[in-house]
Amino acid sequence: MVENVVYPAYFDVDRSRSEGRRVPTDLAVEDPTVDEIAKAVQQVGYDAVIEREKTYSREYEPRGAVVVRGTDDTAKNDLVQAIAAYIGILRE
Repeated sequence: MVENVVYPAYFDVDRSRSEGRRVPTDLAVEDPTVDEIAKAVQQVGYDAVIEREKTYSREYEPRGAVVVRGTDDTAKNDLVQAIAAYIGILRE
């Protein structure tokens, strides 16, 4: 079973690409949380496990991570883009 780890920095509009953002600024949001990411992952159709103590390698403060399970058929970039779209919908 394939697992992908997704960090809040991937979706943070205040970060640059070199600082870890993986989505375009029009899909990025301010201060994304692991709870929002987990909800978006479930909306996309995968299982999500929140790990609150994790720290992204380019950050100093732990903001957590979300482990996405069952992504055998999906590239990580496609997964991140879909999650970003759902986070935007959840915030509306």
